[in-house]
Amino acid sequence: MGNSDLQAAKRAKNDEFYTQYHDIEEEMNAYLEYDPNVFRGKTVLLPCDDPEWSNFTRYFAAKFDELGLKKLISTSYAPESKRYRFGGLFSELERSSPQFDADKSKTHGKIFVLDSDVTGDGRVNIDDLQWDYLEGDGDFRSDEVTALRDEADIIVTNPPFSLFREFLAWIVAANKQFLIIGNINAITYKETFPLIKDNKIWLGATNFNRGMYFLVPEGFKYANSYKFEKELDGKAVNRVPGVCWFTNIDHGRRHEPLSLMTMEDNLRYSKHKEIRGRTEYQHYDNYDAIEVPYTDAIPSDYEGVMGVPITFLDKYCPEQFEILGITKTWFGGASKLYPEQIQVSADGKERRVSKLNDGATLQHHTVPANETYYIVGNAYFTQVYARVLIRHLMQLD
Repeated sequence: MGNSDLQAAKRAKNDEFYTQYHDIEEEMNAYLEYDPNVFRGKTVLLPCDDPEWSNFTRYFAAKFDELGLKKLISTSYAPESKRYRFGGLFSELERSSPQFDADKSKTHGKIFVLDSDVTGDGRVNIDDLQWDYLEGDGDFRSDEVTALRDEADIIVTNPPFSLFREFLAWIVAANKQFLIIGNINAITYKETFPLIKDNKIWLGATNFNRGMYFLVPEGFKYANSYKFEKELDGKAVNRVPGVCWFTNIDHGRRHEPLSLMTMEDNLRYSKHKEIRGRTEYQHYDNYDAIEVPYTDAIPSDYEGVMGVPITFLDKYCPEQFEILGITKTWFGGASKLYPEQIQVSADGKERRVSKLNDGATLQHHTVPANETYYIVGNAYFTQVYARVLIRHLMQLD
């Protein structure tokens, strides 16, 4: 999600984005190609999932026998606890079921369980899904949903973006395998990055640079800057750039090393104007590392520390690189702290700030043109976006 869209969603609590079937299938296929038995004999929990119409439920129910699942559990959130409503696949089933209770349907979450051939047709699929009301509203933090977490082997869902930190901590506390969707900026969270650094979680197989279209509820408010499709196959959608899967389940793509040029070749032939023609890579003023603004500009023969964009993690191979840190204040590692600075915006407006200490900086000998810069004493600085600090583990030809 672009920053403006993400902030708008947070302000409105408008973060109920529902994943399309083909995006789920494409991601799951990557894990199945690496390990065909990854789901076999496992109990899969789909929390925050609105099983009445969820594509996560549809996918795992349709593939129950093929994947060799032991049990599928989905839970939904009570309608009156939500800002937006959907119609869905099971709403008619709910109303026609003997356990239907109009009052409970408003205030209680629901649980859907699939674990046997109820219809007797010789296969386990969505027709065998059984449901009942939860005791509470279905919040994943409740005791009853937490008990389902403890029962499960694998947790798969698209949690509300505004609750990503809490949801990830909830999973990690139980030491469960998982596949969840989040915004790329979650990489920089202090609750997320240390797990990535320690190789306890990583990004999924889908390239997040392409963006994803999510189904959105009736009444969804689009950002004023939104320029993409609002409807696909007759359904309301919202395109969210910079979305990725976070997981601790292995897939083959993360073990594919990058093919890179030497530093000399990058400086001579790089397609990026920020690199080509320079005599050397820029070195940060407050971190002992060089600035590498693009993943494909990582020099293959540099043995020191490099600062790379967070999008590098989409290509990160743990056999090729070591992750050392991130250029955020909460992580530490900066070699100096700056006193209060004068920030000069691109339009020339000045104000006193202390922003330089939350990121890597580059010093300039002349006033930077057409960008925001900072004055400390008689020196000029610019600040780059959050950078992941890495180092080569081995040299690749």
